[in-house]
Amino acid sequence: MVHFVGAGSGAVDLITVRGKRLLEESDVIIYAGSLVNPELLSYAKNGCEIHNSAKMTLEEVISVIQKAEAAGKTTVRLHTGDSSIYGAVREQFDRLDELGISYDVCPGVSAFCGAAAALRAEYTLPNVSQTVIITRAAGKTPVPERESIRSLASHQATMVLFLSTSLTEHLQAELLAGGYAENTPAAVVFKATWPEEKIFRCTVGTLHETVTKNNLTKTSLIIVGGCLGDDYMRSLLYHPAFTTEFREATL
Repeated sequence: MVHFVGAGSGAVDLITVRGKRLLEESDVIIYAGSLVNPELLSYAKNGCEIHNSAKMTLEEVISVIQKAEAAGKTTVRLHTGDSSIYGAVREQFDRLDELGISYDVCPGVSAFCGAAAALRAEYTLPNVSQTVIITRAAGKTPVPERESIRSLASHQATMVLFLSTSLTEHLQAELLAGGYAENTPAAVVFKATWPEEKIFRCTVGTLHETVTKNNLTKTSLIIVGGCLGDDYMRSLLYHPAFTTEFREATL
């Protein structure tokens, strides 16, 4: 049996209870190299076989799993954050399906949630944005033209950008061309929830300068949108003039 486990956003204690248990019980762990906090490997039992997938191809990962299955062992495939976002898991699922190997998925806390916590931000503020766009700038991995930064920026929604801190000069230009104003609030969160977490607040107009000045190239998220500002409408859910299923309005 193979368990795909989301390692969480960085802090060791932000892995799920289930994920921790699966790590403790596994015979083989294949973890996503520098993207996963190595302290999580301390949950492995004595004698557990550990592999760093940063140094492996898909074929080599599958080969390790096949050997474990042949020996009746349990494998944890430990991915960063939640594996459903930029986790390259679908190709692994398909290969395991072809081989008749059973697997399941244990979700994790994504870095975009960890970044919101670090910023003390609410991505979906009333009257500001009710949509969160999770995307990336086009680099070595292409992005469909219909999902260009310029076209997504036209929605003026909250945008969370993964894997984009080495591309901020073009990114900033596309955000502006798409409709974000230069003074739109933005932030870059380096290693959200890790002990070495750092937060850099800026605007769309100063994004590239902020990233380059602070030498941010990897493991950083970029957040853009009015949700980082101070102007928003109070939620009706807890407003005394609003009736809900559980209470009557008092104003």
